[in-house]
Amino acid sequence: MDASRLTLIGDVEGYTPQIGRLVSMMTYARWTTLEAVTGLTQVELDHLQDREANSIGALLLHVAAVEVAYQARTFDGRGLTREEWRRWGAALELGEPGRRELRGHDLDFYVGQLEEVRDRTFKELRGRDDAWLTGEEPFWEGRPANRHFMWFHVFEDELNHRGQIRWLRKRLPG
Repeated sequence: MDASRLTLIGDVEGYTPQIGRLVSMMTYARWTTLEAVTGLTQVELDHLQDREANSIGALLLHVAAVEVAYQARTFDGRGLTREEWRRWGAALELGEPGRRELRGHDLDFYVGQLEEVRDRTFKELRGRDDAWLTGEEPFWEGRPANRHFMWFHVFEDELNHRGQIRWLRKRLPG
């Protein structure tokens, strides 16, 4: 990632104009998330601030899991399969399942999961056009939404959790 160009929202080679802008924003959001976790140890990634908190590691997997869910919906036209739920369910739900199951990994593991998921997203988006991006379907509570909004929501969710990650990092013991 060329950090000197992250603040330029614009055309991205290999993508249609609107998808390129979306890719620009998603790339910036991911860069800020990765900056927020740089150098964290496994103990820090697993730390629970209190009995209701999610760990930083769980939040990173949640970011990946949300993206997987939107890949299934927008690229594949379906919900998550049973196998995908087994892999990503605790990360989607967080809470007690996340506190119990999403532990014991180092930062490279979490970054690898994020990269694997994002690679598929960008590969799929290369094969789509702006008309696909503006395609509408029923969404939350049956309201119409287009795929542009859905993918905006993916990185909106990431930025929300990045804020939580920054908050948690400032409160790590030691």
